[in-house]
Amino acid sequence: MSNITRRGIVAATLAAPALLAARTGAAQGAWPTRPVTIVVNSDVGGSMDRTMRGLAQFMPKHLGQPMAVVNRPGAGTALGALYVLNQPDDGHTLLGAPMAPYLSTAIIVGRANFKLEDFAYVNSHWTDWDLIAVHKDKPYQDLPSLLTAIRENPKRVRASVVQGSSGHITTLMMLDRAGIPKENLNLVTYAGGGASRTAIAGGQVDFIVIGGEGSESIRDFVRPIAVVREEPAASWRAPVLNEALKPMNLTLPVVNGTMRGLVTRASFRQKHPDRWEKLAAAYKATLEDPEFRTFARNNKMDHEWIGPERTTRSVMQTHEIIKEYADVMRG
Repeated sequence: MSNITRRGIVAATLAAPALLAARTGAAQGAWPTRPVTIVVNSDVGGSMDRTMRGLAQFMPKHLGQPMAVVNRPGAGTALGALYVLNQPDDGHTLLGAPMAPYLSTAIIVGRANFKLEDFAYVNSHWTDWDLIAVHKDKPYQDLPSLLTAIRENPKRVRASVVQGSSGHITTLMMLDRAGIPKENLNLVTYAGGGASRTAIAGGQVDFIVIGGEGSESIRDFVRPIAVVREEPAASWRAPVLNEALKPMNLTLPVVNGTMRGLVTRASFRQKHPDRWEKLAAAYKATLEDPEFRTFARNNKMDHEWIGPERTTRSVMQTHEIIKEYADVMRG
């Protein structure tokens, strides 16, 4: 074998690992290599669906691949979550979820076959807050008078909430902290906000605890008596929850409303940290994109980047509150 040939073989042998590494790096950097699917675990047309379809419209510019939205509702959001957990953890299937409180209620109350730790929470860019409002023809002028009526007139007062929602949790907490048996309230639970709002608009119930930002349609039918927030709301003139409860010497944890955003399998973040970072960066860039921000404002959607750590902390805090009230939510 000539020296030239031998040198060529040696050079090729030494170059092979570097070439393989370069190809591997290129493959990693090229992710995603095909369109990305966002699985929405609620119905078409709801606020979760609308916000994910907005992301799917603008985020491909920053991610480098088209995005499609597929709805898989059912079992209190558990079916869509389970579907994503059963897909390959390569990041090509994401979950567009009302991550709190619904994942927690599916786990704790519905006993879904997964854990909160099975997911990684990229960001909640739209967190709602709840409105407590009575029908305009009802006599209750404030929260203490409403709770007193529930205490003194068992089964006479009716309320509408969405099953497993933050409004459901807050309603049960108010009764518990006020020492009112939950059986005293005629609590009607609905699968969605539309039906719950229709009930209060039609006078079928006395009061409602529901997402405040999506309740413009019932403004003419209700009188707000509290907002479940730390600070007052510009859109509804009512005291914050714990200010409203002061005359009763009560203080409640302020439960976040629906937290809407992107979720992945936890194993995706662990196995592919480079892809996770690229996904997070593309998500953040989309929320800061002027075109998306205009779209979000026009559609009355928030567009906040709070990041994985703050999002995860909020999800976990809500989870602990739901654990405390799991038994009454099941009952």
